[in-house]
Amino acid sequence: MNAALWVVQALLAALFLFAGGMKLVMPLEALKGPVPLPGLFLRFIGVCEVLGGLGLILPQLTQIRPTLTPIAAAGLATIMVGAVVITVAGEGVGMALIPLVTGRVTRRRTARSLQGRAERPCTPGPRRRCRFRAPSSVVRAKGGSRGSRREGGRRCDS
Repeated sequence: MNAALWVVQALLAALFLFAGGMKLVMPLEALKGPVPLPGLFLRFIGVCEVLGGLGLILPQLTQIRPTLTPIAAAGLATIMVGAVVITVAGEGVGMALIPLVTGRVTRRRTARSLQGRAERPCTPGPRRRCRFRAPSSVVRAKGGSRGSRREGGRRCDS
């Protein structure tokens, strides 16, 4: 199941990186659609899509602030709600299925990511260790002992 989530996450990230990158590099005249939108707004959406695409992958891949992944997915799902509304207004319901499905998949990815984090206990052992290790000086400064680490509000004894 974890591999399937990573594949979906990577595909979503590639989609949003491509779409956002195109909004950033294409001339504004080429981005004109059936519903006129300001050029600066389209560039802003492009920046948000690129940052969201990076936010889907990098936090969990590097294990630096992995709580940012569901936040990025929620932001991208919000962008896709706007895309559905704009597409329905300009081109009809049939063409709105593409952003609708993408937004639903992104929303489900957000829910699964949040659910997985809430259910995942911090149980170090020979096969699994706590992912975030605080430097021993920080642990001692917070009142912890040398044999324990405080990580994200959880205490993980080694």
